[in-house]
Amino acid sequence: MRAQSLTLAAAAAAALLASAPAVLSTTPTTGRPGSPVAPAREGSVRAADLLAKLGGCTPVSHGRYRSDDGTRAAIPVCGVPGAVFWTADMDIDCDGRPGPLCNSDTDPLFSGSTAFQQPDGRYLSAETLPYVVVPAPSDIWNYRDHGIGPGSVAVVIYRDRVQYAVVGDTGPQDIIGEASYATAAGLGIRADPRGGGTPAGVTYLVFKDARVLPIQDHAAAVEAGERLARKLLGGG
Repeated sequence: MRAQSLTLAAAAAAALLASAPAVLSTTPTTGRPGSPVAPAREGSVRAADLLAKLGGCTPVSHGRYRSDDGTRAAIPVCGVPGAVFWTADMDIDCDGRPGPLCNSDTDPLFSGSTAFQQPDGRYLSAETLPYVVVPAPSDIWNYRDHGIGPGSVAVVIYRDRVQYAVVGDTGPQDIIGEASYATAAGLGIRADPRGGGTPAGVTYLVFKDARVLPIQDHAAAVEAGERLARKLLGGG
């Protein structure tokens, strides 16, 4: 739920280049963001097949989003049958229920809440639950008008990796391109909220009228995401 400044964005890019061989884990082995291990792959749908299917953009948003504060508004939300998608950067959302990796010590912009909650009333855990952030409703685009809400099934694609997730938080009305610590870690993106993320090349695909309940059931998100991704590819 952050609006990253140009200074932070530049720092994120530099940090990414400096640590390109490292991949991150959501496992709190050291109590600090950035423990290098290889993330597990999810499902069998290939990133290249999904990206080829999405092809060009048919905009469904009424305008375009910025990737960060101070950048040009150049990112549309695009539509395909049964889903919407956008391609942007990834800022790290560490908000929600605090843990050893996401808290006010590790993240200077930490917030103990997320826009959506679990059925038990607790906020989501960014360090353990893969989720994506959608912009708050505005004249640019309103996710609610497209059958999207808390727990909507999402697929995040980066390079050759696919990470299933849910819609778990909202961000600024004019900025797009953000996901939880766990999402970044699963894609091999540096997940440190102080300077992690990646400046470009992440595709966020969110399915309409397909939600996971309870929202924190990641296994259900993987199962539904795999099925919906195969349907999008024409495989049933």
